[in-house]
Amino acid sequence: MHSFIKQLAIYTCLIFACLGPLSSNAQEYPAKSITIIVPFSVGGGVDTVARLLGEKLKESLGQSIIVDNKPGGSGMIGALAVVKANPDGYTLLLGSAGETAINPFVYKTKMQYSPSKDLAPISLITKIPNVLIVNANSPFKSIGDIVTFAKNNPGKLSYSSSGVGNPQHLNGELLDELAGTEMIHVPYKGAAGQIIDVTSGNVDMTFVSYSGAKNFIESGRVRAIAFTSAKRQDFSPNVPTINEYKPLQSYELENWFGLFAPANTPEPILQKINSEVTKALRDPVLVKKLREQGGQPAPMTTQQFSEFLKKESIVYGRVVEKAKITAE
Repeated sequence: MHSFIKQLAIYTCLIFACLGPLSSNAQEYPAKSITIIVPFSVGGGVDTVARLLGEKLKESLGQSIIVDNKPGGSGMIGALAVVKANPDGYTLLLGSAGETAINPFVYKTKMQYSPSKDLAPISLITKIPNVLIVNANSPFKSIGDIVTFAKNNPGKLSYSSSGVGNPQHLNGELLDELAGTEMIHVPYKGAAGQIIDVTSGNVDMTFVSYSGAKNFIESGRVRAIAFTSAKRQDFSPNVPTINEYKPLQSYELENWFGLFAPANTPEPILQKINSEVTKALRDPVLVKKLREQGGQPAPMTTQQFSEFLKKESIVYGRVVEKAKITAE
């Protein structure tokens, strides 16, 4: 009996010896500043959310949070920098749907990383529905008006987006697919140009983030027709959703921002970051600021976020393939 107890004690010590360093790393994390790489320019939606989240994480983790902007390559330059970083939890990616779920379908031969294999999901941060807007003097008052005109006038209705293959472009392609219409896509390099040309009448409408369109809507220069989300948004409850129009009741396609780490980051560290992010996204002040940006806080467990990414990739992939979108 004494021999058995002795052996059990030895085995127990060995087990804790194996687990010790990993648990210790998680307990000590973070021991220095954390860098959140944003794969887009300063001042954009992803950058703003990264800085808002960084402020809360700095308070709870007790370490500086550095936001490092690495724009270019449709978000892939910044994402690749995270993929190549040391998987220790000190370099993270605040990414959008593009570089983490859509680009593999649009840039099939140009992708230098696999989001599903090279990035570890931490948590969804916020869902960002786009809003469909038209010129204030446009005859279109509803999504039904737009669909009716587009069906009767193939190829005569144009919509702008901030680039090929991004969620805004996919919003238009999904509308074409479900409504049986043929609209002309006009890609721009940013939100400013795509909205200005709606106000000038150079394009008929655009899909854009609410934060990008908010000043134009409030000043009366454009009219908000509908959101691309499944439900109305509490920050603009009078604007309907596209799927409220019965022929398009299956319509739903949003952008979103999430936090990622390099693959092989220790699970306890991922869980610790996830826990802090979840707490931050329940803070009333941060929630208010995110909603002012046109987003809805959407914390998830790492497993939930992983499953979310798989489902979103299927949706995006189908739209890209159906519309034959490519940026090769």
